[in-house]
Amino acid sequence: MSRWFFITNHGAVLLAIARHNTVKAIDIASETGLTERTVRRIIAELIDEGYITREREGGINRYGLNASLPLRRPEMRDRQIRDLVNLWGSGTEKRRTRRKP
Repeated sequence: MSRWFFITNHGAVLLAIARHNTVKAIDIASETGLTERTVRRIIAELIDEGYITREREGGINRYGLNASLPLRRPEMRDRQIRDLVNLWGSGTEKRRTRRKP
């Protein structure tokens, strides 16, 4: 049986970050089934391309998602990251309601 997925590793990491804006790479690795090293590489690539930002808070990273950037596939460049996040029900709506004003 072939093993392939509809969401790439980059997409899986991006969606994990959208669900948990404060998270460790090892936790993303556990959630996605990727190695921690792979997750760290993908996070670096997403930061380099501007899709996410990272701020250090003590022993953990806080990530921000640049949801207005377009998807990377040429035929999907009219869609934004927020469209992907909303499609997969990341739970970001719950996170936003928990933030203190």
